[in-house]
Amino acid sequence: MSEVQIEQTGLRSRMVGGLRAEHEGEMLTLAGWVHRRRDLGGLLFVDLRDRSGLLQVSFGPDWTEASSMERAHDIGHEDVIRVEGVVAARPEGARKDDMVTGAVELRVTRLEILSDARTPEIPVYRAPEDELPAEELRLQHRVLDLRRPELQKKLVLRHRLVLAARNYLDHNGFVEVETPILTKATPEGARDYLVPSRVHKGEFYALPQSPQIYKQILMVAGFDRYFQIARCFRDEDLRADRQPEFTQIDVEASFVEVDDILRWMEGLMAALAEVSGLDAPLPFPRLSWSEAIERYGSDRPDLRYDLEIEDWTEATADLDFGVIRSQVEAGGRVRGFRLEGGGRLSRREIDAIEKTAKAAGAPGLLWGKRSDEGASGPLGKFMTDEQADRIGLGVGDLVLVSAGKDAITSRTMSAVRDAVITALDLPRVREHAWLWVTDFPVFDEEDGVLAASHHPFVMPHPDDINDLEADPASVRGTAYDLVYNGTEFGSGSIRIHDPELQRRILRVLGLSEDEIEEKFGFLLNALSAGAPPHGGIALGMDRIVQRFTDSPSLRDTVAFPKTTAARALFEGAPMPSGRSALDELGLQLKAQDPSDRGEKEA
Repeated sequence: MSEVQIEQTGLRSRMVGGLRAEHEGEMLTLAGWVHRRRDLGGLLFVDLRDRSGLLQVSFGPDWTEASSMERAHDIGHEDVIRVEGVVAARPEGARKDDMVTGAVELRVTRLEILSDARTPEIPVYRAPEDELPAEELRLQHRVLDLRRPELQKKLVLRHRLVLAARNYLDHNGFVEVETPILTKATPEGARDYLVPSRVHKGEFYALPQSPQIYKQILMVAGFDRYFQIARCFRDEDLRADRQPEFTQIDVEASFVEVDDILRWMEGLMAALAEVSGLDAPLPFPRLSWSEAIERYGSDRPDLRYDLEIEDWTEATADLDFGVIRSQVEAGGRVRGFRLEGGGRLSRREIDAIEKTAKAAGAPGLLWGKRSDEGASGPLGKFMTDEQADRIGLGVGDLVLVSAGKDAITSRTMSAVRDAVITALDLPRVREHAWLWVTDFPVFDEEDGVLAASHHPFVMPHPDDINDLEADPASVRGTAYDLVYNGTEFGSGSIRIHDPELQRRILRVLGLSEDEIEEKFGFLLNALSAGAPPHGGIALGMDRIVQRFTDSPSLRDTVAFPKTTAARALFEGAPMPSGRSALDELGLQLKAQDPSDRGEKEA
């Protein structure tokens, strides 16, 4: 972390992180936390920590006043101290090349203990070989965990990324407008957090899952270009890459087409990548949704690796293998990977990959190896040399195959791809793989039930509008996702600005006229006031910080995160409410099933 530049305050001259050899001889007053101490009896060394870094301060009878020397032996880890002294060069053998301030120290003349700290429940100082305490314990004592320099660096980077986003969007003519937090429940794919009204008993606000409808209304109101660093809330099951409350870089603009939004967002990502020291070569490549699914089985493929799914339906047509034949006869395809040198994987390693395929919904995974003696394995033993040659199965290679309907084989081979990359430690062809996935279907269909693929406000592709009622599953939308190294950073689309077309979409989704009016009447009324063509995107700030800092969890990039059971362990939330508060809200609790209390934390 570079030195934080701040003005001098009454309690300190500067922060510690920027001191270098050129500051030798300066008289300074510094303040911070005792990160580590080494008491050698006659001499005492303390690593003093503040947000800018660490600095060794030394106490010795030759330069420290007697009363301060006596107090110095009593200071403990995480005490807050203030020291006055002279910057001095550290002896040649005592310099620390792994510390940016390692060439100098502050020789303390006077010490003041500003705050005594209790013995920390978790250590802030940690040697490189030490493991972190359990995450649940760190979340319970988050005030100590947040003192760790690595967490502070991530949160400072987050601040700089948000600042860079604001500056970039402002420079491009976008205006930041705050939208309501207490709002109306609208279906956006997840459960709403509901807030009971005290004034209007029996009625509820919802916390916004996104500002989607409000930003569209702002376009109708003539704001032309809007953005917001928006807080959003979704009551859904959590994972390492989800939190119940999260932050979006929310963007909307009028009189635009897809290329306009993508161009602006590429510029924004380049600006954020520059802050983070990463590469974002422009323009980003694009794949249609159908092409991404065909080649990678996923709408968020990790293009750091070149491994692609191949269609071997024709190449295996004469293979005397009942499993493949039956799937193809039922309308399925044969799709697989050819892994050069993959024959080195053991049967145990292949079985682990097959478990991944089954977890993705496949009945199994077919495989074949080839050696000088011929092909082997559940698939390979059915192959002649000519058939093996057709799919490129060379000596020492491995093929992994899934047969069935596309919905199954795509999901299966996407999961297998990730597992193979890890198992074979495949080389990366690029370190920073940016991608736009475009032309998403407007609707998802599962078991005959339609749902909005992104949300119900996506403008259908002009060529497909006539198929809305007759063949909704085939309708493409002007929707796009931004993907970085296999992680979806954000989703967007051109929106529907015609109220009658919006009604058609909602009807196709199964809403009655009364439901349309109740849930979306205020949006339709706004669109009827004269709406410009408009579109936008929402980018996940938490995910951007997570991936830019290579963090395993979002919880490392949020100051006060929730556990996977949506609990705030530091604050102790949520918690029961008193009866008087419930009475004031007109609420009464039902008896809870004791089995519902067995939540797993963290």
